[in-house]
Amino acid sequence: MPVETRDNEYYKYKQCLIIRNDVKMSCGKKCAQLAHASVGAYEHADKTVKKLWYAEGMKKVVLKVDSLQALYLIKTNADMAGFSTSLICDAGHTEVEPGTVTALGIGPAKSEDLDKITGKLQLL
Repeated sequence: MPVETRDNEYYKYKQCLIIRNDVKMSCGKKCAQLAHASVGAYEHADKTVKKLWYAEGMKKVVLKVDSLQALYLIKTNADMAGFSTSLICDAGHTEVEPGTVTALGIGPAKSEDLDKITGKLQLL
């Protein structure tokens, strides 16, 4: 369901950013990985949806999963539903091994549609 803002408007669009909670990363590292996921998913999104999401204030929701398998399942479901996605594999220069899958960005897309795929995930 859209979230009401102070101006009595609704967020009809959002972006979901999902981090692997089973990979040990500092808070800063997680933030960087989620930022990569956000930009990557945005770049692949529909031009009209990007404009509408941007005009609303670019709502983002940060969620977590406890395994690589769970992240892949969500990505598969998002891809099948036609959402833009961006799976992030780290280069391995700082905290994790090269090639470690760390995060997933989905959308922007309609909030109610994303909730069908991500609605049961916990907030980070």
